[in-house]
Amino acid sequence: MTQVTSQPTKITTIDARGPRFSAGITVILLATALATQSPWVLAIQAIVFAIGALRGPQFTPYAFIFRTLVRPRLKGAAPTEDVRPPQFAQSVGLLFTLIALAGSLSGISAIFIIATSFAFAAAFLNAAFDFCLGCEVYLLLLRLR
Repeated sequence: MTQVTSQPTKITTIDARGPRFSAGITVILLATALATQSPWVLAIQAIVFAIGALRGPQFTPYAFIFRTLVRPRLKGAAPTEDVRPPQFAQSVGLLFTLIALAGSLSGISAIFIIATSFAFAAAFLNAAFDFCLGCEVYLLLLRLR
C-alpha cells in the first residue's frame, strides 16, 4: 500500500517585473543575432538561457542588472510571481537557441533563422505585452497533468 503525504514545499518567488526587463535585453540580442546571423551572439544568449533554466531566472546576468540598477528606482510594492513558469520559459528559450546554433554549425541557415525567430517572437511578446508564452505553456502542461 502506497501512502502519499502532503508536505509543504517552499515556493521561490521573484519580482514579476524582472523577467519582462530580461526579455527586453533578450529581444535586443536575438535581433542582433538575426541581423548579423552571428552564432556567437546567439551563444551568449544561450548561456543566459542555460543559467535561467538550470539555476533560475533570478541568477541570470540580466536579473543582476535589474536588481542593482532598475529595481531600486521603481516605486511601489514589487509584484511577485512563482519562479517555476519563468524558469520553464528559460528552458524553452534554451531549446530554441540550441536548435538555432545546431543549424548554424551544420550550415543550414534556415534552421538558424527559424529557431532564432521563434525565440525572438516569444521574448518580444513578454517584453512588449507582458505575455510570457513559455509561462503559459507551463501552466497549460500543469493543468493537463
